[in-house]
Amino acid sequence: MKYEYYLPENVSAEVVRTVRERIGISQREFAQLLRVSKSTIERWEAGDEPVTGPIVMLTYLLRLFPELAEEIRIPEMKTPLRLWYYHNDLLCSLIDVDDVRQRVYVKNYIDNIYFRAFGALDKPDYEAYQAFLRSRCFPEERDMVKLELEKLGLPFYDPMMIIEKTEGRMAEDNFWIRIERNYDRIV
Repeated sequence: MKYEYYLPENVSAEVVRTVRERIGISQREFAQLLRVSKSTIERWEAGDEPVTGPIVMLTYLLRLFPELAEEIRIPEMKTPLRLWYYHNDLLCSLIDVDDVRQRVYVKNYIDNIYFRAFGALDKPDYEAYQAFLRSRCFPEERDMVKLELEKLGLPFYDPMMIIEKTEGRMAEDNFWIRIERNYDRIV
């Protein structure tokens, strides 16, 4: 069966500008969202010629679902530590951690609880966070754990240190963790 899809062939400068204004972001932020330069956004919004290409689909979707931009927005980092939890190249959860105050903040980018860092738990406590870290490492009780630690160049078992070396990758899945530190936020 052959499918057909409705999609405008192009968008006007007015549509590009209206969509951007409707989701409440600047030209610079819109450029970041669409992965183009700010000058491209300026040209699209000021041009007399209709705009074609992937921007047509993107503006169409943002007109239908303006909340989509907010759902995929990366919040400002307000803690000393951020973990980006991925499945392959798909960001599943963003975890901001303040170890001193033992606070954990999570933003999930996927609805499937099997892909979220804390499953169905939307507001994990610090204990759940520590359990999550341990789940992304080989077990401390593992035979020859000292040998594994030696291979990683680690003096002792510490889940965060192991994740820094292994990206939290496990043999049986495609999840991994990118670590970002904000030294300006350290108390």
